[in-house]
Amino acid sequence: MPILAGLAVLAAVAWAYLLTGHGGYWRTDQRVPSGRPDPEAWPSEASPSAGWPSVVAVVPARNEADVLPLTLPSLLAQDYPGEFSVVLVDDGSTDGTAEVATALGRDTTAAGQGQGLRRALRAVAGRPVPPGWAGKVWAMAQGAQAAGTCDFLLFTDADIAFVPGTLAALVRAAQADRRALVSQMALLRADTGWERLIVPAFVYFFAQLYPFRRVNRPGGRTAAAAGGCMLVRREVLAAAGGLERIRDARIDDVALGRLLKRAPTRARCWLGFTSDVLSRRPYPRLAGLWDMVARSAYTQLRYSPVLLAATVAGLLWLYAVPPVGAIVGLIGLAAGRGGPAADAGAAGWCAAAGLAGWGIMAATYLPVLRLYRLSPWRAPGLPLIALLYAAMTVDSARRHHVGRGGEWKGRTVPVKPGPR
Repeated sequence: MPILAGLAVLAAVAWAYLLTGHGGYWRTDQRVPSGRPDPEAWPSEASPSAGWPSVVAVVPARNEADVLPLTLPSLLAQDYPGEFSVVLVDDGSTDGTAEVATALGRDTTAAGQGQGLRRALRAVAGRPVPPGWAGKVWAMAQGAQAAGTCDFLLFTDADIAFVPGTLAALVRAAQADRRALVSQMALLRADTGWERLIVPAFVYFFAQLYPFRRVNRPGGRTAAAAGGCMLVRREVLAAAGGLERIRDARIDDVALGRLLKRAPTRARCWLGFTSDVLSRRPYPRLAGLWDMVARSAYTQLRYSPVLLAATVAGLLWLYAVPPVGAIVGLIGLAAGRGGPAADAGAAGWCAAAGLAGWGIMAATYLPVLRLYRLSPWRAPGLPLIALLYAAMTVDSARRHHVGRGGEWKGRTVPVKPGPR
């Protein structure tokens, strides 16, 4: 028990640091900044006369015919005052994705003409993925090329729906402080039991890896973005070398954030939470959620067995030791009444440190649960979810070593192991 007590004390200290010194990662108060209300004062490369800058949304889509009717109309119907169009890149679909998108674009355009909205949609047939490129980044690059001249590119996903006014708010935030990237973490679907268990923790762990406040700090080294909603200033992306610089990125959003923030211009980037950008992709069973995490977890570890072992050990220590220490310590105290003082002391330290660490851990999970409108009583179960994520990470490494790393919709992109 003394060893367990020592580990529990160290874990409690670590959780105290995470609570107070890790960029407030657990808070969900980073919301899209308000911008200046006077578009006449905004600079613009493609629209130098003044007014709202031009935006082209780029939507990579691979076999998304089922979800597009739930999402694409909300993008086309954005009440954006400036020039806005959508380019959908049909990335080798076999389910009629392009035809569905074209029909939706035609219907939405007809419905919007009465409101003064003229939104053009182009469905572009994606070309085969060249060697050295990840499929999604290649689709993004083709969409950016097809977009032509514009001020901003809005990279989004086929399963993402937008509340009215979202695009205008993003542009205001970008123009307010000449931000090169404004990104919002989409509110993922959390309707089924497995979604409610796994999804909020996914957002929590992402924010723990990339504290949003640190991402938003000018000059800070932490860089990230959320792939479902990334408004990018085109001139800055070009100055940073374009998407070719991240052509092999499996985790394209984080790679794009790093590219822009660490470019010679050290561009300003912003990442936050929202309830206005919604993912409509369903994950009714654990298998789908497992694939979502396992597809890229080992990539995040740069395909390193050493980092894999360290990550799994760290997850076990940080998330499993506090509840185990609390339970073992309390049992030891109850069973050791009248026993040796040393045993009672170790049990006391084990129980106190375990409860402290477990309590802080649960408290940091509450804001994300509140964001997803879930019961706070789920918070103490975070250690069990962390163990699931540890298993997903190990399975991600297994898939990589059997040649199935990064598999998505029947496509596996070969990559060289190790850091880029």
